[in-house]
Amino acid sequence: MSKRPGDVKRPPSLVRILNGLFPRTPDFHQLLNDQCELVVQGMEVFAEYMMTGDQAAADRVRQLEHEGDSLKARNIDILNRSFATPYDREDIYRAITAIDDGLNYAKTSVWEMDVLGVSPDKPMAEMADLLLQGARSLQRGFSVLKTNPGEAERAANAVRKTERHVEKVYRRAIAELFSPQHYANDLAARRKDLSEDLRPLLEPDDKASCDSVLKGVSFVMETLKRREIYRHLSNAADHFAHAGDILHDITVKSA
Repeated sequence: MSKRPGDVKRPPSLVRILNGLFPRTPDFHQLLNDQCELVVQGMEVFAEYMMTGDQAAADRVRQLEHEGDSLKARNIDILNRSFATPYDREDIYRAITAIDDGLNYAKTSVWEMDVLGVSPDKPMAEMADLLLQGARSLQRGFSVLKTNPGEAERAANAVRKTERHVEKVYRRAIAELFSPQHYANDLAARRKDLSEDLRPLLEPDDKASCDSVLKGVSFVMETLKRREIYRHLSNAADHFAHAGDILHDITVKSA
């Protein structure tokens, strides 16, 4: 019997029924790795911004963060519709959200630096570079989770180690930021004596003293702004470490 044009080969009824009852399990390894690759890309641009202050890099971070949100929503939707998963469903959900959180904090840092008028400095660049290392370790871990759980576990440990390094830079930066010497150095850069800004606080106000006090207040405000950005970077490291903890949990449960 000749095959008529337009005839479509259909799977047997039993196959269709089984496919409906037991749909194929999505490749969650690839889905998670897609997220990790985007996060690495975002953190590369973020580290570039912290080194150069280039506005184009800042805009690119925002764009990649939006793409990350879309990937996160896609993966959660696939997870919700999945009949079976290769790992604990809750662990996969936590991984999806935690991977995205680090990039969210990068975007928030860029946004607040723009709003507050803060330019990148050395501690920010150091922390951003460490965050990039953490993102790369996280991506490496999820990429080999299926084939080499031992290497995935080592990558998870590397992510958590990165968080500790970021915390050290953060504490050092905060200590320097609020140290009296930092204030004195700022005054010296403006060729002023420390007492010049302090004396007007004890004297009647006039234009000169008001200007001096305003400069002191401006320094304090700048210090608080930078402290806020430092904290965002520290929080980003915390979320990467949390993603590393989840990767560790998955490797232990699947051993």
